[in-house]
Amino acid sequence: MSTEIHSASRTILATPRAVFRAHVDPEVLVKWRAPEGMHARISEFSAHAGGGYRMELRYADGKGLGKSTANSDIVRVRFAELTPDERIVETAEFESDDPANAGLMTITTTLTPVTDGTKVTVTAENVPAGISEADHRKGMESSLRNLALLLE
Repeated sequence: MSTEIHSASRTILATPRAVFRAHVDPEVLVKWRAPEGMHARISEFSAHAGGGYRMELRYADGKGLGKSTANSDIVRVRFAELTPDERIVETAEFESDDPANAGLMTITTTLTPVTDGTKVTVTAENVPAGISEADHRKGMESSLRNLALLLE
């Protein structure tokens, strides 16, 4: 099991409630979660503790280095904890034949009210060895930027 921890944060000019809702509405989630250069599609969505979803992230140009297929990353996510307007804990596992991408990652999103909106901090624990910290941080920052553009 990996002990890698990656993190990113951003202040978003929106309420903690708006940020939380963007995490639990599949129609909104697909608009921001995919990092730059990818598109998201969600199936099997259930927004409650113990529920979750399956997301396919496809490389927009069809020339990616996918973890699940040549051009996509498929991840199964379970909501381990949903504390409205405060905290979201997800467990995520890629569908992959490559052992470097295997393992259950825990992603904790903390929503902290600040003067100008909400500080959103995302911390990923037990990151699979096949995901470099630089690439993961770039992806998380891209997703947070998408979220800010959507909500601000």
